Parts: sequence; C-alpha cells; structure tokens
Amino acid sequence: MSVGTEWDGPQVPVSGDEGQAATFALASAAYRDNVVEDVKKTDNEWHQSTVKAGRIGLFRPNLGEAFSRAVVDRMLAPDRKPLIQSFGAEPQVVVEHCLAANNIRRERDNRLSAVMVLCGLIFLPGLVGWLLVFQLRTYVAKRDDKRAGALATALLTAVGVVAALFLLKMPLNGFWGWYARACVVAPVLGWFWAKRICERTAKDLRARWGGLLSGSSVGAKVPEAVPRAPGETAAEQLRQSLARLSAEQQSNAVFYAGPKGILGLGTRWGSWQLAEDLAPADPTREIHPFRSWDVIRAIHDQLRMLERGPLNTGGFPKPSIRHWIVTPIGENAKEVSRPESTDVEAFQVKPHAIQDICNKQQFGSGDRHYLGVQWTLWDGQLVITMMITVTVLHETLRIEVTGHALGPVNPLFTSKPEPPSKEVAKSLKPWETRKVMLPLVPTDEVVRLTARAPLTWYPPLLNWLGGSIALPEPFGLRHAWADQPWRHRFMADDALRAATPVLRVVHAAAIRVLEENGVDTEKFGTRSAFLSTQVQDPTPRKADLYDA
Repeated sequence: MSVGTEWDGPQVPVSGDEGQAATFALASAAYRDNVVEDVKKTDNEWHQSTVKAGRIGLFRPNLGEAFSRAVVDRMLAPDRKPLIQSFGAEPQVVVEHCLAANNIRRERDNRLSAVMVLCGLIFLPGLVGWLLVFQLRTYVAKRDDKRAGALATALLTAVGVVAALFLLKMPLNGFWGWYARACVVAPVLGWFWAKRICERTAKDLRARWGGLLSGSSVGAKVPEAVPRAPGETAAEQLRQSLARLSAEQQSNAVFYAGPKGILGLGTRWGSWQLAEDLAPADPTREIHPFRSWDVIRAIHDQLRMLERGPLNTGGFPKPSIRHWIVTPIGENAKEVSRPESTDVEAFQVKPHAIQDICNKQQFGSGDRHYLGVQWTLWDGQLVITMMITVTVLHETLRIEVTGHALGPVNPLFTSKPEPPSKEVAKSLKPWETRKVMLPLVPTDEVVRLTARAPLTWYPPLLNWLGGSIALPEPFGLRHAWADQPWRHRFMADDALRAATPVLRVVHAAAIRVLEENGVDTEKFGTRSAFLSTQVQDPTPRKADLYDA
C-alpha cells in the first residue's frame, strides 16, 4: 500500500477482497444498532457471552457500542492477556473497524454534548424532569403486560399536556417565570436538534454495516494510529498494539483445552491412528536409525502435492501447511500464557526448537508437535484443519491424524440492516395487515444517546452506569462466535471429504520413509488399508470427549 501526504491512517482491505466474508461479518457488529442482549443468541456449548447489567437503563449501550468498545479494550490494551488466533479471519481488520465506529460515534457524541449543555445543563430542572419521565416510560414499556406500550405512550402524552398547561398558567413572574418556561421548552427543542444529529449518524453507520455484508467498498480510517510527530505517544502506542495483534495472529503456538479441543481450530471431529512395531525387513540386518522429524519432513513435502491430481476436475485449493506447537491448558482456563524464551521470537517458536520438541517431547508433560494442513474455504466461513503427529515409544511407531472443523460465523453477524417497520391491522379490513415504516431513530433512542453523550469521555463510569459485554475467555474473535459446520450440508461434505486424501498421503509418505530405512512395512500397509476404509465413515464424532 502506498503512503501519501493525504493518508488518513491504516486502511483495511475493502469488502470486495476474496475470503473476507467472516472478517467483515464480525466487523459489521461494530456498526450495528441491535439491542445488546442479542449477543446472547451467539452462545454455544463452549462459549458464553455475558451482558453486564448497568445501574440505570437510560445509559444502556446497544450492540454496536458495547461490541466495539469491548473488542478494542480487550485486543489493544497494553497489558492485555494473550489472544487465541482467529483462523479464517483477520482480527486487525475487525479491530480497525471497531476503532472507526468509535470515532464516528465520538463525533456524534461531541455534537450531542453541545446540545446537552446548551439545551439541558443550563436548564437543569427541566432536563431532570424530562429524563425522569422518559426513565419511567422505559420502565413501564418493559413490562410483560400487552398494554404496556400504549400506557407508556399515554404517560408521555399526559406529561406533554401538563407541560403545555404549565406554560400557559405559569405561577411565577419575572425572570424566574421565563426561566421556568425555558426549562420546559429548551429540552424539547434540544431533542429535535439531537434527533437530526442521531439520524445522520445512524444512516452512516447502517450504510457501513450493509456495505460490509454486501461487498461494496467500505474501509476503516484510523488516523489516530499514525504518529505525525515524535511526541505523539498515544498514536505510537496504538500503532504498536496493532502490530502486536498482527504478529500474534501469525503465531505457531496453539492451546489444547481438553474437551474443548485446540482453541481456535473448532471441533475435533475425527481421529485415526496407525501404530505398528518397527521390525527390520531383513532379519539379518538392523533398522537404519531415523527420528520422528525425518517422517514428519517427508509427510510435509508430500502434503505440498495435495493440490495436484491426475484429473483436471478442480480438487483441493492450495493449503496452508505449518508446524504447530500445542500447549495443554485446563478445560475451564480463563487465560493462556504464550511461551517466552530464547527459542521464541515475535510469537514464533523457532525451527530448531520445533524439531527438538518433535523428536524428544513425546511422553509426559510438556508441549507437543503437530504438523497441520489447513484450508480456509467459503470466504473464511469454513476452516478445515488436519493435524498430524508422529511418536516413537520403544519399538512402536504411531502416526495420528485428527480432523478439526471451524464453522461459519453466527447468523447474528450476517444479517443485513432493514428499515424499522411494524405490521398493523388495516382499518377497514382488520383481518389483513399492512407494513408501517417507523422512524430510523425513535424518540427513546434520541434521549438515550443524548443522555449518554457527555459520559462517553470516561468509559468506565459509562459502563458502570449502563452496562457492557464481557467477552468469553480465552478470547479469540473467530472461534468465540462460530457455529458448528455440520448444519450446512456442503460445508460438512467438504470437511469429511478432506480426511481421506490427507490420511492416504500421510501414510504413503511415512511408509516410504520406513522402507528407505529398512523397516518391514507389511503390517503398516495392512493397517493403512484398514484406516483408509474406516475414514470413509460419513459420521463426524466428538473425538475430544472420551467415553470413560
């Protein structure tokens, strides 16, 4: 990307880029105006999102406000906990859209704060009175009674009538009489002014929300991440936080959390093991010494050929093949700890350390080595990973292949914005209904945004008063809100079909290494043929849940 004098900050890729559906679905949450409780719809058996209730309902956030603030605070804080990689998505893009959404709302809140000062704080008695009315109206409207909505509207109408009578029959005279009248009128005029500000911002946010999901060019400008002078420490810190986020995303260290599997890779749905004795092919000669790394290296080289086939019928796209270091953690662990030593640089375990772990750490405590082959399909909505590990204990060689599948982003993040509307009965044909368009920003929303605006300068107080979202830990953007792929027929087919070719390539490469080193491969070949038949079972299982 070229950088010119008019550059406004980091520009995220636009939504026309290939393979970005999951990324932009998550990023669209920063611009949404749903109620914050909708995040509970994304809960699954492994991850539960918590909505922290506030003290005053008038200051409650909506989904976009709470999501963008929670994500930025969690992923960019200088002293934050380590993150789980977001396979199939780009977390920096999501974070930059959250920053951009915060900037848009900050500009709106600055204008609303001016409205609050000019039409509210100067006329504080009237402001407090009107806010109490709206707070009472909100409380009444939340009741389960079907007549609650009509009762709330009637309450506001009655207060309006009383206010009008108060203006006409003012009991005070002189300055205080006119001030009392202004206390009644000024907050109402401020509401009309604030409504125009809120509607303009709502249209902008909804346009970005819809643009991200429809494929139009929507980029996030984050000018505050570009230091323009040596003394701009805040900008430099933000730039370093974004760089750290990108580096951690490329880490080759992952975490195994018991029944939850390898965090970030999704469900481990299948496991196939080939384990046989190492016997010499020629009884008069000994086996030529070799190590686990020799087998893994041969498998690695052979997996590069997966995209090639004898027929020109499409087949596999080019996979990502990496060596992974897997660290065990507790099933209910609330945080992870990334390795820190001379063998780790920029979150990457160095090649010589990977080789040592592969050859030596095969039994007992410690990290383990896996070779992973990964496909990101369906524009990032499906991530298929096959993990291979080789162990040698005494005279037994074991080759284990496991299948992992990370499903699509929860449908909450893929729904497009729709104009507010409701169905009402026709006056002359009550058995039929018609759609009535509602205001983009209703009355209660204008009051909520205006009341919150002055407090946005100090988010901790605003979160305490209005509430916030507590993100599931250990946190990773992609796996926290992923659904199972098995509900989608074609995604499930893709995950199941990938297992057989990978298993056969792994076994063929391993058997070739064994033959080259004088090992009798007859039992290995027989066992491989049996597993090749077993892997065609079309039923995925929860391989991390042991029936014991």
